[in-house]
Amino acid sequence: MEILTTLVFLVIIIAVISTLLIAGKGDENYSSSTKRNTTNLTLIYAISIPLILFALGIFIVFFS
Repeated sequence: MEILTTLVFLVIIIAVISTLLIAGKGDENYSSSTKRNTTNLTLIYAISIPLILFALGIFIVFFS
């Protein structure tokens, strides 16, 4: 059991160190790509939510 506990702590330490090393690298184009991703997601939601609600309404009318 002690070996498994040691192994778990070793994996946690390696994961924390790896995360900190990766997080230290910045992305120069982060703000522009974030704006584009937000715009794309907004468009997807703006199109899909009314279509889903319409399909739900049709389902309720014909199958209830």
